[in-house]
Amino acid sequence: MQGSAPAADALGDSSARRSLLTNGAADEPQATVNGNIAELQQMIRDAKVKELRTTYNGSYGASMLFYPDEMTFYIALFQQKKFWRVVKTQVDSRAETIYADFAKNSAALADTEIRRTKLEAEKNFADRLIAVQQGRANRLQADLDVARAQQSQVADRQAEQQEAIRSLRAQQDAAQAQLRALQTKVQDLQRQSDVDLMPLPK
Repeated sequence: MQGSAPAADALGDSSARRSLLTNGAADEPQATVNGNIAELQQMIRDAKVKELRTTYNGSYGASMLFYPDEMTFYIALFQQKKFWRVVKTQVDSRAETIYADFAKNSAALADTEIRRTKLEAEKNFADRLIAVQQGRANRLQADLDVARAQQSQVADRQAEQQEAIRSLRAQQDAAQAQLRALQTKVQDLQRQSDVDLMPLPK
C-alpha cells in the first residue's frame, strides 16, 4: 500500500541533517488523506517507529523506518520538509529494495539541484577572482597614471630648463658682443685722446 501525493512537512531543516524522528516531523500538519503518509506522520508523532536508514541528496532524501510492534517497515521519499511517497511493507527484502530504489531516485532528482549549486559556487568564485583582478588592474592603472603624469611634468620641466639655457646663452652672447664693441670703442677713443694730447710742433 502506498501514498503518492505530496503531504505535510516531514523533515525539519534538511541542511542540518538531523534524525527523521527528532527534526519536528510530528509537529507538522497531517495529510488531508488517510494514507501511508498520514499514518507514518502519526507514528512519528507517537514515537512508535525507529529510523533504520536515511539518505540525503541535496534537498531530497529517502528513509526507512520500522514499527517493531507489527514488524512493519515504512519507506519514505521526501523533498525538503515534505513526504512525497511512503510505502508500507512487512517484507524485509522488499523494504530494502524499495529503500534502495527511493535512494537512487533521490540522487537522480537532486542531480539538477546539485549541479546548479556547484555552478552557482563556481560563478561566485569566478566573480570574486574577477573582483580581485579588477582591483589589481585598477591599482596598477592608478600607479601608471601617476608615473605618466610625473614623467610628463619632468619632461615639461626639462624643456623649460633647456629653453632657459638657450635664452641665457643668447643673452650671454649678446652681452659678450656688446662688451667687445665697447672695448673696441674705448680703444678707439683712447687712441683719439692720445693723438689730441700730443704736443704741437714748434
